[in-house]
Amino acid sequence: QVQLVESGGGLVQAGGSLRLSCAASGSFFRINNMGWYRQAPGKQRELVAFMFGGGSTNYADSVKGRFTISRDNAKNTVYLQMNSLNPEDTAVYYCNADAQTTSYGPSTNYWGQGTQVTVSS
Repeated sequence: QVQLVESGGGLVQAGGSLRLSCAASGSFFRINNMGWYRQAPGKQRELVAFMFGGGSTNYADSVKGRFTISRDNAKNTVYLQMNSLNPEDTAVYYCNADAQTTSYGPSTNYWGQGTQVTVSS
């Protein structure tokens, strides 16, 4: 089983910055893909940024140029640096990861509990 624990959310004024962290712990052989989704009130959960195991990344159009995803494989941690925040970025941000429990087994997808990001105008 894998646990994903997010941190770094909070309240920030428009134009400000926040850095989210998500650390994976538990019993696993390898964490493959890791990334971030968000869900605003009344809206569906959407992809924010994702980093594949090989290092390639994918960003939502709405955050390109403002958000940067990075990863520390030694710490099994993924980060999301969020700059130039605006009220439309207000949401609960969820960490997501694919983990293998053995070297030959399939990946299982896991979610964190979420961290609230609120951007005031």
